[in-house]
Amino acid sequence: MEYRIAAAGVLLLHFGFMVFVVAGAVLALRRRWVIAVHLPAAVWGFWVEAGGIACPLTYLENWLRIRGGEAGYSEGFVEHYLLAAIYPEWLTRNTQHLLAAFVLLVNVCLYVSVLRHWARHHTGSSEVPPAEEP
Repeated sequence: MEYRIAAAGVLLLHFGFMVFVVAGAVLALRRRWVIAVHLPAAVWGFWVEAGGIACPLTYLENWLRIRGGEAGYSEGFVEHYLLAAIYPEWLTRNTQHLLAAFVLLVNVCLYVSVLRHWARHHTGSSEVPPAEEP
């Protein structure tokens, strides 16, 4: 029973990490230190999707489930709502490349917004100052 609970916890952690990879830059608007954690996470998420490799959290969850005597996933609340998001049936190699591009695009857009926010905050202006010419 403990392994099953631990596997559900890893599944929740995995889902939370995925959300952080996609949208964690939003937290950088308030806390700059988040960038030091988010950028490596976003790079990892991009690399996992683009490279078609499995996240270690997947291996850990499966190991815990096997240790807990499960051959597969049961239909509890966590499994029903989160497994489909983390391990969808339609996930193909091409889809993974699209997801990697999505992660990259969302994060570039979010960090552009963060930089503009900081520029306004530090210059007191509502516009980003133009770049200086050499």
